Order: sequence, then C-alpha cells, then structure tokens
Amino acid sequence: MVSEKQIYGPIEIKIFDHELYPIPLAPSHPGEWIDLKAAKNMMLEKGAYAEIPLGVAMRLPRNTEAHIVPRSSTFKNYHIMMAGSVGIIDNSYSGDTDEWMFPAVATKSTIIEKGTRICQFRLFPVQGKVEFVQVNQLDDVGRGGLGSTGR
Repeated sequence: MVSEKQIYGPIEIKIFDHELYPIPLAPSHPGEWIDLKAAKNMMLEKGAYAEIPLGVAMRLPRNTEAHIVPRSSTFKNYHIMMAGSVGIIDNSYSGDTDEWMFPAVATKSTIIEKGTRICQFRLFPVQGKVEFVQVNQLDDVGRGGLGSTGR
C-alpha cells in the first residue's frame, strides 16, 4: 500500500534576487528535490573554500529540516564538492538575513556563474527524541567492519 506523502507549507521564503527564482518555487519535474542556484558569479582557485550564496532564506515548518546536496552534475561540470557532504538547515535558521549557502571546495580552478543550478534540497521531518542506555556489551554478532555487507 502506498502511503500519502506529507504536505509542507505554506513556507515563507525571502528571495534576495528575484531574477533567480520563479514563484512559486517547485521541484524539478519529474522529481521531488528543489534546485537552488548560485546567487552571484564566483571564481574559485583549486583547493579554495567558498560559501556560495543561494539567494533564498526560508522559515521552515515546525519539526522539519532541509537537506541540501549537490546536483548530480555539479562536480562533473564545476569541479566543486560540498564541504561536509550534506547541508542541514534547521527551522531555527530563519532570520531575515539567514541566506542559505553552499559550502564548496574546488578540486580544479573553476567559474560558477550567477544562476547556475549547483544544488538541491528537500524537507524531512525532524528526528524525534532519542534516548540512550549505556551497556557493557552488545549481544549481536559483529559484521566484520566497514564494507562487509554482502561478502
């Protein structure tokens, strides 16, 4: 049985540059992730770190967070990787000046032009309360370390 998908919104969004984004913002079709764009021209030298502004700030719904990841073509086309591998924006990052950023590390010198779709995001429910109990031993059999599944 297919479950109903969660509906989020309306989400308050501040667009810093209206040339970048249509309203309403919507996922690429087909797909569920929403593309985000570089909000200014950026030149990065090999090995450089930069926070690329994405031109938006949002007040996310309570109990949600946004996960920002590179688009599949970002590394191939622009030779940048996302520092930290994934960006998490929680709903407390919602001030008027809290512009979303893409933290990038360049593996080659590159130019990213304003309006380039470099990453995408989607909303996820916030993890519920987690409780830990310390034990001296775990009774399951060890799996053999990293990469051991399927051997």
